[in-house]
Amino acid sequence: MEDLLHSTIETALETGLETGMDPTTSANAMVFVLIAALGLVMALIYVPLRLFLTLTARSRRLRLLQRIRQLREELGKPVNG
Repeated sequence: MEDLLHSTIETALETGLETGMDPTTSANAMVFVLIAALGLVMALIYVPLRLFLTLTARSRRLRLLQRIRQLREELGKPVNG
């Protein structure tokens, strides 16, 4: 089983090198690395920004709901005057 796996890997590597699919010298590998790096940078910027915006929006909504409840309670009280 190991011999079959080893020979299959060797054959695949030889075929890849013969057809010019060596990833160390290929421009496609550089493009892939560049796009992967840009994706990683975008994720590192997007995730904290999204969390910050979500948390601030929730806190604004919570303050607004508390203000609405306070105004409703004030409307329910009799007017002194």
